[in-house]
Amino acid sequence: MIFSSIAFVAAETEAAKAALSRLQGRYPHVPPEEADLIIALGGDGFMLETLHRFVARRVPIYGMNRGSVGFLMNVYREHGLIERLSKAEQVILHPLRMKARTASGEEVDALAINEVSLLRETRQAAKLRIRIDGKIRMDELICDGILLSTPAGSTAYNLSAHGPIIPLGAGIAALTPISAFRPRRWRGALLPHTAKVVFDILEAGKRPVSAVADYTEARDVVEVEVREDRSCDLVLLFDPEHNLEERIITEQFLP
Repeated sequence: MIFSSIAFVAAETEAAKAALSRLQGRYPHVPPEEADLIIALGGDGFMLETLHRFVARRVPIYGMNRGSVGFLMNVYREHGLIERLSKAEQVILHPLRMKARTASGEEVDALAINEVSLLRETRQAAKLRIRIDGKIRMDELICDGILLSTPAGSTAYNLSAHGPIIPLGAGIAALTPISAFRPRRWRGALLPHTAKVVFDILEAGKRPVSAVADYTEARDVVEVEVREDRSCDLVLLFDPEHNLEERIITEQFLP
């Protein structure tokens, strides 16, 4: 892969800002708005911020880990960067689009690269109805919350909630409850990536619920629709020896 111009962006941590200074002093670069490749320096959270920031530009993003986890990042090395970029492999992600309606009638539209999660706002558990492609699949779920995860996000909050890890090419999404009380034994479901999922919040006044698409939050929602947005392509670049597909497979065999 050949790029004519690159830009560097960094998280606000000392490690990321120091890396930014060194790389900008070593390689020619342009402002992010003019680049045809963006290099993100930070952790997975910063990578999500960068993807959201430049989603309209559809510019490839190559991350180098200057954070803690770095699941979506490549190993940080300052030397041989241009050669690494020329050999990088691309992964195209399609985010989820959340359309939430609040009790006041406000409509909130947001993209989620990892997951859309519904969470109770008070001491009382949430009470939800789940519709998939227009059919009621669960009349009533009492829980702390629920999330719908993309394959790329399946190793994040979804995994912490005991959801499955999903290979990128599987063409499915994970529907994972968070501390389900009733039905107590329900552990979630795997859905086609084309599914339209609608959550109806029951007793919304008594049991208020918030909906979060990555880091965009809507409070006091009464209905939330989630589906994959195939019109939106997010391009990530990975070193051949550290591609995202391999990381997802490896994650399933960790102790």
